[in-house]
Amino acid sequence: MRHLLPCPAGETAIHAPETAASKGAGKGRVLVVDDDPDVREALCSLLRVEGHAVACFASAGALLDSTLPDTACCIVADMKMPGIDGLELLERLKQRGEPVPVIFLTGYADVPLSVRAMKAGAVDFLSKPCNEDDLLDAVDQALERNHARRADARQRQAVEQRFDTLTPRERQVMACVVRGLMNKQIAWELEISEITVKLHRSSLMRKMQLRSVPDLVRASQVLDPAMV
Repeated sequence: MRHLLPCPAGETAIHAPETAASKGAGKGRVLVVDDDPDVREALCSLLRVEGHAVACFASAGALLDSTLPDTACCIVADMKMPGIDGLELLERLKQRGEPVPVIFLTGYADVPLSVRAMKAGAVDFLSKPCNEDDLLDAVDQALERNHARRADARQRQAVEQRFDTLTPRERQVMACVVRGLMNKQIAWELEISEITVKLHRSSLMRKMQLRSVPDLVRASQVLDPAMV
């Protein structure tokens, strides 16, 4: 069982050569926050060797003052730090609308603290010195979660942009279709002809870039309910 330990006093961790893999190609970025320089260096070296792009911070405040990368990322943070601790870091990121997955490390693990961390949205809570494989698995899980969240956000944005191109009448027709109404029922409810309903349906489906009613229903579920 491998454990992640700080470098011995007076020694410096050796970084792997900067190959395409060590630059984190395709993996996302890991932001390491720890006030202990030896632990921070050991963490960063391990993650770089495993092919992750890494940015290191000596405090939570330093990370909050930086611009988060516009790509999939996660944070590996010490729970107990001077000033802003791990839980406060997580809360501040959420308040800023930047829900980056966080993995907490601590040398003072206890059940209540781990429960608080998980309830706050942490991906994992590991004790120092942690098993390297456990840490790497947690990082992979966190990056996968962030990839999925970003993909969902892109999809939502695309659907909202297409929805914005619909006319008020097309939005009314869309709402009726999503409710499962037939053309005749929509025509009666909106007090327009059935031919007009068909024209609006054809137009809204083209603008939304959809082919079927099930696709339209799924798209409507991505939108804010107040919009449909």
